[in-house]
Amino acid sequence: MFDFHTHSLFSDGELIPSELVRRAVLNGYTAVAITDHVDFTNIEHVLTGLKKFGFHDELPCDRDIDVMIGVEISHLPPEKISKLVRKAEVLNAELVIVHGETIAEPVEKGTNRAAVSNPSVHILSHPGLISEEEAELARENDVYLEITSRKGHCLANGHVAMVAQAVGAKLLLNSDTHAPGDLLTKEFGARILAGAGLNKSEVIKAMDKNPRELLKTIGR
Repeated sequence: MFDFHTHSLFSDGELIPSELVRRAVLNGYTAVAITDHVDFTNIEHVLTGLKKFGFHDELPCDRDIDVMIGVEISHLPPEKISKLVRKAEVLNAELVIVHGETIAEPVEKGTNRAAVSNPSVHILSHPGLISEEEAELARENDVYLEITSRKGHCLANGHVAMVAQAVGAKLLLNSDTHAPGDLLTKEFGARILAGAGLNKSEVIKAMDKNPRELLKTIGR
């Protein structure tokens, strides 16, 4: 089980990083990314705090799971996204996610396009009613599109899967965990992907092949 989108107390999650990772281990996770919400006001604070997790041998679970430190750039005007992506890179974020145009929140129009046009973005989370043109840009720039288990955001999963498959964009399954009960199991994750319209081979690709490719991309 791979999950590249979770939140801790450094933004709006309920768990400190240690407990989040411990619970991921118990759910059978191979790798998990902590990707708290950031804008220009808090990115240094979030990354400075999260990066301490990997620098201390005494922290739990570091031998049982691969933990990545990243950010989810959230609710920025589209024209400012690339600047914050660059700042995240300078601050050595391992993973850069952009909060997509979910139908459950008032994300500014143009956010999806700004994200998929930037090759330094790894994942566009819950992209809502993404267009084929935007999905083609995601494919060209190697930006992964997210299928999510998160309430509200998951309402467009079927559309995201359909558009991604039509143009050959890469899909990932993520939990967007905020609370302990949000973490996935492999079995439930497979059912979510099947419910989005993926067949068995496509489920395996989204849950195993694509995550492993992304891990290689970020040097894991």
